[in-house]
Amino acid sequence: MTTGTPSPSLRLLVIAGPTASGKSALALELADRLDGEIVCVDSLTVYRGVDIGSAKPSPTDRARVPHHLLDIRNPCEPFSAADFRREAARAIADITARGKRPILAGGTGLYLRILLGGLADAPGGDRELRERLQRRAEQEGGEALLAELQRIDPETAAGLHPNNLIRIIRALEVWHASGAPLSHFQQRHQFSDRPYRPLQYLLNLPRELLYRRIDARVHRMLREGLVEEYQSLVASGVPADAKPLCAIGYKEVAAFLAGDIPASELPQVIARNTRHYAKRQLTWFRKEAEMLSVAYPPDSATIAREAARFFKEGER
Repeated sequence: MTTGTPSPSLRLLVIAGPTASGKSALALELADRLDGEIVCVDSLTVYRGVDIGSAKPSPTDRARVPHHLLDIRNPCEPFSAADFRREAARAIADITARGKRPILAGGTGLYLRILLGGLADAPGGDRELRERLQRRAEQEGGEALLAELQRIDPETAAGLHPNNLIRIIRALEVWHASGAPLSHFQQRHQFSDRPYRPLQYLLNLPRELLYRRIDARVHRMLREGLVEEYQSLVASGVPADAKPLCAIGYKEVAAFLAGDIPASELPQVIARNTRHYAKRQLTWFRKEAEMLSVAYPPDSATIAREAARFFKEGER
């Protein structure tokens, strides 16, 4: 049985990038070349039934290469960065125990940073305080809470969108509980708990190409039944304010079904919001000092050779 206890000498290959950049396809090819298995670094694909809107790997791809951390939570269940770190550590330990090579692929930068660098020692949760902040968000909106966070912790607020209520509320919770901003704890920690040795690549597409790929993905999702998937999830009892249904794609479908977005404008609205999200992802990843930028289309053969050499050095 694997324990999930990380080793600082354990090597990982990381394929990161914005949505629709081709991470999954590259990770599949590299897994074939390197005898690897894929750990998905994504805050949506962990949820069962959230398939089309999360661009979850297809059954064919999952049969071709084992994927980990897919479909491990019901849509109503919470799943945090700390949960991801624990589950990913278990998956990585299992993969390596079987003589395979772990390949992390995804676009949720916070999950990746916490897995590779550890958790800041910030104050624990306060349920009553969190519920008060959630009620304020319902009454005042995310913009009001983000404005408050900008006054007390501008560094943390700078990377957040008003819709990212989970992280806004967490940062406010830390401030009210300790009197210190979340960025203070993160700076003190500096993500210095480094349990793995990663080789990290960032898919860095030209903006025009990335936007075309996003547009194509949005149209494909709608053809494949994104609206119907949302309706099915709600009909099964998933609340409209559940975390996955507040994600880009699903929240616009909810607005469309409520009559707030015309059918003719739905693809454009989803694509626009996805482009904004992709821009934030790129901003995040470009700040990660160890990310090696890869031009598009990626030279998978060269990456595979470099990664094979990297893994073999750790196996000596």
